[in-house]
Amino acid sequence: MPEYSRDFFLNLDSQDSLAPFRAEFHLPEGLIYLDGNSLGAMPKSAKARALDVVEREWGEDLITSWNKNGWFHLAEKLGDKIAGLIGAGPGEVMACDTTGLNLYKLLSMALDMRPDRKGIVMEGSNFPTDNYMAQGLIGQLGRGHEIRFAEKEGILDAITKDVAVVSLTQVHYKTGHLLDMKAITDKAHAVGALVIWDLCHSAGALPIDLNGCEADFALGCGYKYLNGGPGAPAFIYVAKRHQGQARQPLTGWWSHAAPFAFERDYRPADNIWQTLTGTQPILSLSVLECGLDIMGRADMAELREKSLNLSSYFIDLVEEHCGGYGFTLATPREWDDRGSQVSFTHEHGLAIMQALIADKVVGDFRAPDIVRFGFTPLYTRYVDVWDAVSRLKNIMEQELWRNPEFAKAGAVT
Repeated sequence: MPEYSRDFFLNLDSQDSLAPFRAEFHLPEGLIYLDGNSLGAMPKSAKARALDVVEREWGEDLITSWNKNGWFHLAEKLGDKIAGLIGAGPGEVMACDTTGLNLYKLLSMALDMRPDRKGIVMEGSNFPTDNYMAQGLIGQLGRGHEIRFAEKEGILDAITKDVAVVSLTQVHYKTGHLLDMKAITDKAHAVGALVIWDLCHSAGALPIDLNGCEADFALGCGYKYLNGGPGAPAFIYVAKRHQGQARQPLTGWWSHAAPFAFERDYRPADNIWQTLTGTQPILSLSVLECGLDIMGRADMAELREKSLNLSSYFIDLVEEHCGGYGFTLATPREWDDRGSQVSFTHEHGLAIMQALIADKVVGDFRAPDIVRFGFTPLYTRYVDVWDAVSRLKNIMEQELWRNPEFAKAGAVT
């Protein structure tokens, strides 16, 4: 392992082509923010945009803003911007609703398109919302569907000819392991199954090529690497070839073929509009656009390279300076096998993370023992990696994590 120093990382920052993007985000002085994989930092432009929507578009233009200021087509407009980040085409993505609702829609559509099959393949250790939504849907359908849980190494073997849909998260929320989208999609299609990809921890963090992989469906959130703000609308992707092939179950008026015809009976749109439900949250959508516009100007290959460099340096430094304190790497070491986060296990992970946050290094804790750090290359500096590990080392050396106040978990960890 090479000898690192703080000056080494300052020099990397001076050569970083992505460094100017940091100035476009509001980051409190002295804070090292390594939690963009849970909530991205606020674009400085978001405040002015929110004020304009509230004061002018809502306050002055009122209901005319649906036409005058483009509110009615905003979900579609932002969807096309997201499409450019995930390898989709125009008219294949909508910014709308939440990840859970969008997964519910897509699972229902996929199962309807494979009516004679009962198997659903998912990761048992996946983020709970995905599993809960699938369990709730098949319970309501009552058609004998069964979820087949498999972990990373067993996924391909679990995809057999009785499977209707494979529903997976590309980057694991705890460990950060990265699934092979192309290989899994190819295997699913070879046996006649459809695939839904959850991009919550990958959209905006690494290059994605949905159409190049011939993906069927996808969804993701807007508040992590896309920097859309807390509770930002999610997004939903339906490949053009599947649009109009199945009806999504939440048949609100915005997914009607002619919403303002106000017909008595439902008649679905036959394009990406079929994925909508009701009136969309214009304030939240408007602020989400600020993050998307920044992300749209970044080179995704450069972003991915910096992400992997940041996380690799972090792994090296933790193992060098904190190796004797009980940390075990949970994230794959190989570049091609991980997203943009690093997780370590530690039996006192909750208290350690609380102590770090008190020392202005913000990551998060995932039960039972994961301390998790997200690296967002648009605003994370190389020197932040050095400084974060230096503070972690001090906490472990001085046993500051033993302070009783750090043993108590908040409502959100």
